[in-house]
Amino acid sequence: MAKSYNGALTDKGPFYHGTKADLKVGDFLIAGGNSNYKPGLKMNHIYFTANVNGAGLAAALAKGKGRERVYIVEPTGEFENAPNVTDKKFPGNLTRSYRSQEPLKIIGEETEWTKPTATKRREWHENLAKNKGDIIN
Repeated sequence: MAKSYNGALTDKGPFYHGTKADLKVGDFLIAGGNSNYKPGLKMNHIYFTANVNGAGLAAALAKGKGRERVYIVEPTGEFENAPNVTDKKFPGNLTRSYRSQEPLKIIGEETEWTKPTATKRREWHENLAKNKGDIIN
């Protein structure tokens, strides 16, 4: 897939967003929230993926104490491949990750995804704590 990548979007959906926020169908997710990965950083985009398990991992890593949730979302405007895991850092969009400055509308909630084990969660949190890389905001 990476070799055939030409900068074009690779998915038409469905799209997912993982979080611990308690939201409902019809609500909107907007850019400008705090980063889950770098303290003090306000994000210029809202991130989402076409990979339900990737959204589940994002929910597991999200800040907060709420229940992990994966929402089915619909972009309301233009979006692009997320450069933090594509293009600038890795060829193609193997993670099927996107970002937008426009809101994402919640159109449903997904309840079935592969949840990371306690060991994997700990490893992810440890790796994030050690990460000194820049977030492309």
